[in-house]
Amino acid sequence: MQSPPPTGAPLRGTFDIDSVLKRDIFSTIERGTWYDREGRAMPAVRRRYSDVAWWVKPLARHFAKREARALRRAEGCGYTVPVYALEEGFLVRGWADGVPLQIARPVGERAFFASARASLTAIHRRGIVHNDLAKPQNWLRRPDGSALLMDFQLAICTSAGDESGRRRRRSKFFRVAAYEDIRHFLKQKRSFCPEALTLSEKRILARKSLVNRIWMATGKKIYVFVTRKLLNYHDTEGRGPRAMEQGPAIAIALAGAPGVREAHIADFPTPGKSFGLYAFVEAEPGAVLSADALRAHLASALPGQLPPEHIQIVEALPRDANGVVRDDLVRLVALNQIDQLAQLPQSDADRMVLEPIIRHRLNLTDRVRRGI
Repeated sequence: MQSPPPTGAPLRGTFDIDSVLKRDIFSTIERGTWYDREGRAMPAVRRRYSDVAWWVKPLARHFAKREARALRRAEGCGYTVPVYALEEGFLVRGWADGVPLQIARPVGERAFFASARASLTAIHRRGIVHNDLAKPQNWLRRPDGSALLMDFQLAICTSAGDESGRRRRRSKFFRVAAYEDIRHFLKQKRSFCPEALTLSEKRILARKSLVNRIWMATGKKIYVFVTRKLLNYHDTEGRGPRAMEQGPAIAIALAGAPGVREAHIADFPTPGKSFGLYAFVEAEPGAVLSADALRAHLASALPGQLPPEHIQIVEALPRDANGVVRDDLVRLVALNQIDQLAQLPQSDADRMVLEPIIRHRLNLTDRVRRGI
């Protein structure tokens, strides 16, 4: 049941936050409900850049405007979400059920990649090139197995099409950019469904455009220097820097504690401006563990290292056929995106293992006070 719209809402509408999905130097991505000026409630996502550093804000504002323009041009094509509001400091777009590619991992799903290819045809007909499809998190797999395109911050809109989908004469620049969209799509297809690649698709994968080769030799190096060295921004497929830099050492240290069979580290954006770590600790049969004891063990094993904000002790972790922990499932628990779990393949054994983990989960951002 939807909550009533907050009192005193401005005429343009208001956003009621449920949880934080992602955070980087350019913006914070929040899930919640958008109430329009008529008071209608719609599931939504807000990209908020109002509190980023002053020297980043002009670029963040530019990205938000760019994304809004592309999404408005693409509206109705069936592969994107609508824009609800673009204001100073934030962009609000529709929420869509779906799981990012790096979590969904649609191995062998020919139908998904056929849908993904159709999504590119749809936006290209409207004169839009996405320009950032090498990132798996910019592809969503919807519950019906179809594709949805996300994150149009780097998208380019040209006069090569319009909202009706009528094609116009395409410039050389547009054709090259669209070719690179397709090539990056095929890289995702090669990762998850290589058996479905056609001979022509293999030729495209093997042949980068001249513009791309020049970019890789020149502009890419400048981009990496500015983003990584100056801005300290790293593309980590939705993971925060703590999980990448500190997570492995913490997992090893926890696994070395008496009574621990295995530890798995995930992370989650906090309501503030950082990332928290979530440790799932699998106990040996009959072992008696406590979070406090594990924190004390970490303080001894990794002096000076901040412990995970959440340490959940579990009887068992979900595993694949090779015995490897199902990172896709526990990541969604750590993010408290429980409603998205049903979109991932699960055996009866997986569901039995997950049920107590979900019931006793420690990240409850869906129950936080509205408006954090």
